[in-house]
Amino acid sequence: MALLEAEAIPALSRLTPHLSTSYLSTSTIVTLCVFFTLLCACIVIGHLLEENRWANESITALVLGLCSGVVVLLVTKFHSTELLIFSENLFFLYLLPPIIFNAGFQVKKKQFFKNFTTILLFGVFGTVISFCTISVGAFLLIGKTGIVSLSIEDYLAIGAILSATDSVCTLQVLSQDETPLLYSIVFGEGVVNDATSIVLFNSVQTLDFSKLNAVTALKLLGTFLYLFFTSTALGIAVGLISAYIIKTLYFGRHSTDREVALMMLMAYLSYMVAELLDLSGILTIFFCGIVMSHYTWHNVTGSSRITTKHSFATISFIAETFIFLYVGMDALNIDKWKTSKASAGTSIALSSALLALVLIGRAAFVFPIANITNCIKTRGSTKIEFRSQFIIWWAGLMRGAVTIALTYNQFQKSNDTSSQECALMITSTIIVVLFSTLVFGSITKPLIEAVLLRHPKPPVSDSTNIPDDLRLLFLENEDPSDQGNNNQQFGRQSSLSLLIRYPTTTVHYFWRKFDDKFMRPVFGGRGFTRVVHGSSSGEVEEIS
Repeated sequence: MALLEAEAIPALSRLTPHLSTSYLSTSTIVTLCVFFTLLCACIVIGHLLEENRWANESITALVLGLCSGVVVLLVTKFHSTELLIFSENLFFLYLLPPIIFNAGFQVKKKQFFKNFTTILLFGVFGTVISFCTISVGAFLLIGKTGIVSLSIEDYLAIGAILSATDSVCTLQVLSQDETPLLYSIVFGEGVVNDATSIVLFNSVQTLDFSKLNAVTALKLLGTFLYLFFTSTALGIAVGLISAYIIKTLYFGRHSTDREVALMMLMAYLSYMVAELLDLSGILTIFFCGIVMSHYTWHNVTGSSRITTKHSFATISFIAETFIFLYVGMDALNIDKWKTSKASAGTSIALSSALLALVLIGRAAFVFPIANITNCIKTRGSTKIEFRSQFIIWWAGLMRGAVTIALTYNQFQKSNDTSSQECALMITSTIIVVLFSTLVFGSITKPLIEAVLLRHPKPPVSDSTNIPDDLRLLFLENEDPSDQGNNNQQFGRQSSLSLLIRYPTTTVHYFWRKFDDKFMRPVFGGRGFTRVVHGSSSGEVEEIS
């Protein structure tokens, strides 16, 4: 399968009429040259605008894509703007996996799992609430804009499509050091949200809505839970297998290249196996990245650690920039706009309705869930203030490439009586993506600076965050020989009560004990790595 499906553009092809390499397509070479030039321009301009309040690399790539689309329109005399035909294979198989894997590989695991309950509430439960809210709202509003051919499946698909957030602009502004809780929630919820949205979308595609009843809703829930947990388990399994192979076979004594190659290939293999089994590749490769950073990364040599850390980040950055470039260029797809045959008023009305549903669907779960978690939490330092709630709500308003890819998947229908309305849904979704990214994204930085009080907090050790009664239990468990039967019974009762009162901290403590005693001796990790002569493992920054 060719990586890029390029469409020949006569006006551009005439620019290189004497190409001698007959085994290569002229249009393909022109396309690649254009996109590589734009990628270089994005990097340079992004560097120059690093301190700008109103711009970031995502917006820069999107604007460059729009400008390039205008140029292509002028060159082709308004006949076509497709340098690159949109391909779901290109997006889901080549661009999305490295972004999600790097997110899992580079995540600050301690902070991520410390707020794991909150992240799951926002990323899973919150996305389901948004999905239901947007689906019902779409059913009530879209029909009033003149679109009457959509089915129940289409409305549910719209709910899943518009629930997929893109928090890149916000994460580029937030600081892990100044706002660790907020950054962890926004980052974790963004990754889990994308996975949940795609799982919901795939679940909708597998159900028969000809007989809609309570059983259908239960099947939808069951399909979602099955995909979610099996995909996660597959990612963890592949990550552990990679760690065991590298630890056991000890590639570092012969070649560090093999270590790096094996990590990359097994990470990508986890995604492909998940897709082959009709699971969620995003969840699989995300948790595979987490497991690899916890075990596999510590089993390789120091030079391989440096190589993998920067290689994964670089590939992810290029893929992310490429996506924004392509979204900007695809927004001016003149053929799609001609097919919709919609008036400006109809297009604006539908886009406004979709954008309103995004705003309402986001607010429907962010503020209620944040306040519920605040009531449950006992420590004020971990409670989510209203300012932080507003930033979390704002971070999820931007829509990106996942939304466009799922929209094309659902509504790109040819030779169909409803093709005009499907084209209108695609163009309206593109308008929402452009508006949310350019307008919301451009004011994200000054908004966050105005809303949040920017002052670095003094570092706090983990031990100060542990409640006194929980620390007492930890000390008791460290030296059980000094305790009598009554004290042991008290410890068991305290374990259960503290698990209910402090679930995250308690689970983390017992997981660390289990990890040190059983997992790391088998799969390697920090403290269980061989010392390779000549390696610079001590110079590598740890991924924590």
